[in-house]
Amino acid sequence: MAEADGQEKTEDPTGKKLSDARNKGQVTRSKDLGTAAILIMASFILIMLGDSLGHAFMVMMTDAFTFEREAVFDPSQMLVVFATGVAEMVLPTLAILVALFIAGVVGTIALGGMNFSTEAMMPKFSKMSPMAGLKRMFGTQGVVELLKSILKVAVIGCGVWGILHFSFADILVLSSTPFPSSAEAALDMLLWMFLILCMSLLVIVVVDVPYQIWHQKEQLKMTKQEVKDEHKDQDGKPEVKGRIRRLQMEAAQRRMMGEVPDADVIVTNPTHYSVAIKYDPSKGGAPMVVAKGVDQIALKIREIAREYEVPVMSSPQLCRAIYHTTELDREIPHELFVAVAQILAYIFQLEQFRKGRGKRPTPLPKEFDMPQGFKY
Repeated sequence: MAEADGQEKTEDPTGKKLSDARNKGQVTRSKDLGTAAILIMASFILIMLGDSLGHAFMVMMTDAFTFEREAVFDPSQMLVVFATGVAEMVLPTLAILVALFIAGVVGTIALGGMNFSTEAMMPKFSKMSPMAGLKRMFGTQGVVELLKSILKVAVIGCGVWGILHFSFADILVLSSTPFPSSAEAALDMLLWMFLILCMSLLVIVVVDVPYQIWHQKEQLKMTKQEVKDEHKDQDGKPEVKGRIRRLQMEAAQRRMMGEVPDADVIVTNPTHYSVAIKYDPSKGGAPMVVAKGVDQIALKIREIAREYEVPVMSSPQLCRAIYHTTELDREIPHELFVAVAQILAYIFQLEQFRKGRGKRPTPLPKEFDMPQGFKY
């Protein structure tokens, strides 16, 4: 869609884009790095284990071609010779194979890290399309691979020429060296030549690794519209977020209204504000605000209070001060303790009076003196 809209992919891939690409098996890889790692490791291991491998080979050949006359007529001797040869060769060969396996794994995951993707293993018929194949052959990637191949031939060719040029005199000396010293020298020379040629592949690696990193980043670049769409998908559509917020507010209001019947007193504005206060002496501390609201919510609080016979007190300044300074399920500020304590004491004395256990309490003033910073 982005290409159809004519937008250029100018934005770096986001974290989600990189994660999705990795899940699909699209990670940065360098075939030349893996090839160079295997070949260099092979040359090193052959130089290190060349003597052991050569000795094992000589022992195997000696055992294979040195035998008594009676062994010719004994068919079981063939198995004995074969087992002896395998026993001599197995350890050096196993060491070489393990070293090459480690080099191959390390060389492969060195760029891009370890990644296992089942999606990448699934067959894709689009890869079987002749047109797609031609596009890959004659596209930018095909041109780059061609240039890399030419560079490989040039580098290796220069390496071969340089080795032969500087080793020509040593090669001529081999013709006058007696056997088996000449064979040992020739093998040693070949191994070091092989190592130098393999090391020359690092020139290709130095070029290929930065290119593969750049190419992977270019492939995953996004248009500005794709970035916006992704942020929208992650954050959620505005209408969905609005509905979620409404549902959360409704749930919070229902919970809050459920606390009103247990409140000790409702302090009102008396029309626009309502605050429900509860005090539990067993828990200590200060009185808490269990419900509050303005306009319709304030009216609903007063309705529930009347239904459950919760006392309602009109004190506009105190009500506004509590509403603006105290969150739900929080203790009221200590600056308002005296005014709230007077209201709670009045409510308690009024209940005792109605039960015939005391005299009628003195009516409270309509307003209380509010401290500085609590006048709303």
